[in-house]
Amino acid sequence: MFDKEYMPKHIAIIMDGNRRWAKAQGKSASYGHKEGAKTLEKIVRYANKIGLQYITVYAFSTENWKRAEDEVKSLMMLLQAYLDDYSKRADTENIRVKVLGDISALSLGMQKSINRCMERTKDNTGVTFNIALNYGGRDEIVKAIKNIAKEVKDGKIEIDDISEEMVSNNLYTKGEPDPDLLIRTSGELRLSNFLPWQLVYSEFLFINKNWPDFTEEDLDNAIIEYQKRTRKFGAN
Repeated sequence: MFDKEYMPKHIAIIMDGNRRWAKAQGKSASYGHKEGAKTLEKIVRYANKIGLQYITVYAFSTENWKRAEDEVKSLMMLLQAYLDDYSKRADTENIRVKVLGDISALSLGMQKSINRCMERTKDNTGVTFNIALNYGGRDEIVKAIKNIAKEVKDGKIEIDDISEEMVSNNLYTKGEPDPDLLIRTSGELRLSNFLPWQLVYSEFLFINKNWPDFTEEDLDNAIIEYQKRTRKFGAN
């Protein structure tokens, strides 16, 4: 078992392999996403149980719109139902839900579900569950630059006032610690435009298992692996 005194505060997860898992079963991509959603619910509940403070998952990227229309439509319906269900169970779960990304590009129904879920869960004191939805890391940084540039243009700040802290405070994750650990399933070894600013000093763990097969024990093992590592943040 992992050492509870040296728990990571924040774990980020790229939930990869839903479609691959479904294909291996002879099923549709949407079936893989449904099973992946069940796994996600189980892992977030477990993260809350063990005292993790933040968990951020990559649900839908700005690039995922390029996928087949039917798959995107079914994934959006699944995500909306997931958020609506969380809103109903908010009081019993004590999980705080936040959505990171450009929600203005989503349907009005989805936007309502997102806002309702975030409002309903905002005072919960358990794990903060960040869902990166229509999220792109470079897009997030560009938006932060535009916000800061407007402050300079309006004379509210000087160029020399711009700092790493100011950039961080203009990101979707404002006020949250950067992830201590990034987990990516399915054996792929890349970030795919996920949290490029926030992950600069995170520990990375790539797992050769598709997301629907990821278990609570896998999360335990990831934390144990994290605890074996020495984080130096650039120091000797």
